[in-house]
Amino acid sequence: MGTATSSMAAKFAFFPPNPPSYNIVVDEATGKLRISDVHQRDDVDVLKLSTKKGNEIVAMYVKNPSASLTVLYSHGNAADLGQMCPIFSELSVHLNVSLMGYDYSGYGHSSGKPSEQDTYADIEAAYKCLEETYGVKEEDIILYGQSVGSGPTLELAIRLPRLRAVILHSPILSGLRVMYPVKRTFWFDIYKNIDKIPLVECPVLVIHGTDDEVVDFSHGKQLWELCKEKYEPLWLKGGNHCNLELYPEYLRHLRKFISAIEKLPRLRNVSEQGSDQQENQRNNTEQKTEKLRPSTDHKEKARPSTGQRENSRLSTDSKEKSRTSTDKREKSRKSVDRSGKARNSIDHPERARNSFDRFGDMVRSVGLCNVDCLKQTAAEMAYIGERRTVLLEGHNNYFPHERSYKQLFQ
Repeated sequence: MGTATSSMAAKFAFFPPNPPSYNIVVDEATGKLRISDVHQRDDVDVLKLSTKKGNEIVAMYVKNPSASLTVLYSHGNAADLGQMCPIFSELSVHLNVSLMGYDYSGYGHSSGKPSEQDTYADIEAAYKCLEETYGVKEEDIILYGQSVGSGPTLELAIRLPRLRAVILHSPILSGLRVMYPVKRTFWFDIYKNIDKIPLVECPVLVIHGTDDEVVDFSHGKQLWELCKEKYEPLWLKGGNHCNLELYPEYLRHLRKFISAIEKLPRLRNVSEQGSDQQENQRNNTEQKTEKLRPSTDHKEKARPSTGQRENSRLSTDSKEKSRTSTDKREKSRKSVDRSGKARNSIDHPERARNSFDRFGDMVRSVGLCNVDCLKQTAAEMAYIGERRTVLLEGHNNYFPHERSYKQLFQ
């Protein structure tokens, strides 16, 4: 039943360009793979990666020698590497990052058929390639998910505790919520981002257009509200689902975010943190032992006299009498504790806000941006009144060919 439901959902969720917008050719001079109709560049590698689901996907890696961070980009549902290649190259230059993009199973010249689980295997293969082939560390990687790509992005993000950051571009709350304004998560839903985003430990930037006709603006707003480590979001007034890169604020805000992330301290290895904790515990134990070591004088003073024993015996009766009242007070204290626990559960939503304040303090400490304006929560998610008939409606003309790519970054 679950397989049938996932297959049905996949028909609504994925719109691979047909035919693919590119071909894979072998360069005669170097023997390397390259994407057709794209000028051969020494800083771009075209790869074929094997996934744990048995598919072979196409990926491209744009190298930037001066970059300290690497972006792993999961594109939207109606694009492939042929359309995204110029964007990847420009982002690498203007953001000063290395960048890896990949085609999902069934997209472009990747084998197999697209499905939720296959996209999880696809991004895992791309991440593994960054680590094993290019030596990129987890703490130097930023995951970028656009539209449907927000699904595999968050699935990987919750499994990487030392991830540097996440960028969500026109993200979805879940597949079903794109079509219907449901209030709960059903077992047959796909890409349950609404349940995963609170588990992401690193800073998250959300970008969304206010006039998005495919994924309602409320999706991005609610995901941002649920983030643990919020970064100043980018709400592009008038922006739709496929044109946010054309806004000057898009690139400007991304630069500011990358700059902030570069200046924040890296998360250390768990083993290193464990060693420090053990060392601190050892030091504390030694200090406590030193304090508790009694001297001979203390022993002498602690020896009770006969009179003290007699007084102690006389006070036993009074202690016995007070024990009953103590039990009553203990029961009262337990009831207070229960009410305190209930109060803590009510205050639970405050934790995300406090976490954001800590991140804001870190950002302010390096003099980056004013995040005080973000403390005020976003407006309630707008009710999506009309029934949506297409999940992540395809846009085959993702970037119209008549538009110059240079316009995106002027």
